[in-house]
Amino acid sequence: MSLYSAGVEYGIHCLIFLVGEGGESRDASVRDLAELQGVPADYLAKIFTKLAKSALVVATEGVKGGFKLARPADEISLLDIVNAIDGRKLIFDCREIRSRCALFDGTPPEWAMDGYCSVHAAMMTAQKRMEDALAQQTVLDLARKVGRKSPAEFTHQVDTWIKNRREKKSSVKASDEQQIHIIDITD
Repeated sequence: MSLYSAGVEYGIHCLIFLVGEGGESRDASVRDLAELQGVPADYLAKIFTKLAKSALVVATEGVKGGFKLARPADEISLLDIVNAIDGRKLIFDCREIRSRCALFDGTPPEWAMDGYCSVHAAMMTAQKRMEDALAQQTVLDLARKVGRKSPAEFTHQVDTWIKNRREKKSSVKASDEQQIHIIDITD
C-alpha cells in the first residue's frame, strides 16, 4: 500500500502541465487537465480545491478560465503538494512495544524506556530525509526533466491543445448566447 494517495500523483502531474515554456505558468481547466491525462475529472476537481486552499494554484476567471500556479514553479515543492493533498503523513506510529518484553514481567526497567525507542528514532530519521528530499524538488525541476525527456515540440503541442479547447468552449458559449438571444426575441 502506498503512503501517498493517487491524488498526489494526479496533482503533481497537473502542476507540471501548468508550467509552460520558460517556466511561466499557463492556465487550464480541471476538465482539460483531466482529459489530457486520462484521470477522473470529479476527483481532480477535489484535488484542485485542496491545492487552491493551500495557495498553490489560483482560479482564473471567465469561459477560458481554469487554474494557474499561484507562485513561480521553482517555489512550489513536492512536499508542498503532498501536504496540500494528503496532509502530513507519518510513515511510522510507534506503539512502544519495547515496554512489553516478557522478561520485564509487566514492569519495564528504566533503561528500557529511557529516551526514544531506537526503532522510532530510526523511522523519524527516515521521515525527515523523505520530507527533505520532497522539499528540495520543485514543480519546475520536474517540468524541466519532462521537457528534457520529451520531444522539443511537446510543450508547444500542449499549449496548442489547451488553446484549441478554450477556443472551442468560447465558440460554444457564444453560440449558446446567440440562441438564448434569439429565443428571447421570439417570445
